[in-house]
Amino acid sequence: MIRKLTWMVAIVGLACSTAWAQEPRVEVSGTAGWIFSDGVSGGTFLAPDGNAYNRIDPKDSFAWGLRLGIMTSETMEVGFLFNQQMSTLELGGTRTRDIGDEKIYNYHGYFAYNFGDEHSQVRPYVLGGAGATQFGGVNFTDVLGQSRSIGGHTKFSTTWGLGVKVFPGRNAGIRLEARWTPTYIKSDAAGWWCDPYWGCYLVGNAQYANQIELNGGITLRF
Repeated sequence: MIRKLTWMVAIVGLACSTAWAQEPRVEVSGTAGWIFSDGVSGGTFLAPDGNAYNRIDPKDSFAWGLRLGIMTSETMEVGFLFNQQMSTLELGGTRTRDIGDEKIYNYHGYFAYNFGDEHSQVRPYVLGGAGATQFGGVNFTDVLGQSRSIGGHTKFSTTWGLGVKVFPGRNAGIRLEARWTPTYIKSDAAGWWCDPYWGCYLVGNAQYANQIELNGGITLRF
C-alpha cells in the first residue's frame, strides 16, 4: 500500500513538474488608457441656437479593455480583444456643443508578431486585426428643451498597433501599447472620373472615425 502511494505521489509530482516546465501559451490582459478620437464632417446646418454646425465627433476620453491571446508559435499570436471608450458626442462648427454621453465598443480578432524569443523578459510586438466598432445610442435634450435620441450603429473596422510586453517574472508582466482603429463611416461625392475603357463614374471621398489609443495594463501567462 505504501509502495503504491509512493508511486502515485511520484507520478503526480512528475506531471506537475512537466506542466510547469512547459512554456506558457495563453495570455490574458486587462488594459486602461486614453483615446484620442475624431468623427466626420457633413453639410452645414443652422441650429435653433443660432450657430452653424458641420461636424460630429466623439470626445477624447478614458477607455478600458480585455484581451485573450494564444501563442501558436514562439513569435506568432492570435487572439481577440474588447475595448470600451467612455466618451461624449459633440457637435462642431461656429461653436462646440456637447450632445450627450456615448459609449463606443470595439470587437476585434487579431494577429500579432512578437519579437525576440519566448524566454525574453522584454518582447516588442506589432498587431493587426479586423472586426467591428459599435457606437452606442445617445439620449439628450435639444436647445428647445425637447428630449431626443440618436440610435446606435455598428460598422466594420480594423485595428493596428505596436507595443511591448515586459515580464519581470515567468507568469505575470505589464503591457504598454499604442493602437489606431479607423472605422469607415461614409463617402462624400468627390466628382466624376472618366476613363477611355470604363467610361465615366462618380467617385467618393471616404470618411473614417479614428481612435488612437495609448494604454497600459497587466498580462498573465498560462
